[in-house]
Amino acid sequence: MEKVEKLLEFLKDAPDDPFLNHALALEYIKQGADETAKQLFLEILAREPRYIGSYYHLARLLERTGDTSSAINWYEKGMAMARETGDQHAYNELQAAYEDLI
Repeated sequence: MEKVEKLLEFLKDAPDDPFLNHALALEYIKQGADETAKQLFLEILAREPRYIGSYYHLARLLERTGDTSSAINWYEKGMAMARETGDQHAYNELQAAYEDLI
């Protein structure tokens, strides 16, 4: 069974699990299903705004697909949340990507 199918199976029991949804979004990116991945990241962050890794991957996806202004916005939101939660490592990664973009 491929990874997407396995993750979808796990999500039947825990549909709002941010880890499983994040992993699924990453798999969709690998398959070139960027819009589906984007929607998953947006849903994760709407439910779990402290799931900081999704800010980075959403912003990277937006950057790669040419939506620079949205990417900048999500990097900034992610940096603010990382600062709020005291996650210096995530803040540094988001800031580095943000600075590379601007």
